[in-house]
Amino acid sequence: MMRIPAPLTVALTKARIARIFKPRQHRNLLDFVDPAEVLHLGSAHPISHDKIRGFLSSSAAALWIGGSEPLDHPGIAHFVRALAQSRHLIFLETNGILLRRRIHEFQPLPQLFLVVRVDAQEKSDSKVAIESLRAARLSGFFTVVHSVVNEAPDFDELSQLRAVLLEMDLDGWLITGASATPEVVGRAAEARSCIPSAAWRWFSTRVEHELLAQEKSRASTELPRAEKRHGETCEEGMKVA
Repeated sequence: MMRIPAPLTVALTKARIARIFKPRQHRNLLDFVDPAEVLHLGSAHPISHDKIRGFLSSSAAALWIGGSEPLDHPGIAHFVRALAQSRHLIFLETNGILLRRRIHEFQPLPQLFLVVRVDAQEKSDSKVAIESLRAARLSGFFTVVHSVVNEAPDFDELSQLRAVLLEMDLDGWLITGASATPEVVGRAAEARSCIPSAAWRWFSTRVEHELLAQEKSRASTELPRAEKRHGETCEEGMKVA
């Protein structure tokens, strides 16, 4: 049976208490970190130490590292170690393909959760990801599967995946929706019945809310930039004409 590990239980309890006694001080449960915004793709050196300091001072209970594939970045293990010096829990989401090759670069810290995307057991990439999870589990890491569903999830696949995850004795399973549309959110809520732990079902809803909210916020800030670049291009065209 999946149980939320003690470090995560403590962090969630503190977050709930803060929401009750300090409702005006809005705090995200998660802050989203895209490694592409911090790390050079072909180098172990960070793009900006200021951004790293910003993440370290985040008021969120946890930092979710995802977006672009973290293990494509040579400096990701060093980045995780830097974040681990803070009080935050760290969720490192990966597709798992490079995990077995690079797992020796990480340390099984109590605040680090290796999150591997697995949507269906029978996909070839999923089989590689599951084997990577086994290796991470044997190495002493907290291991979590993250399944993202769309409007038409395959519930038979999810049931088969549930059996595999229970056999592997992983620490947790998250199921979230791929978008904020009512259809997808409803399907994701239905799919979460496959999770054998009420605590992880609850945490899945919180993770889904935070990830979708931050994705919406990121999209709204990127749109004006794109419009500005388009406007500048149009002005240059008019000058040339």
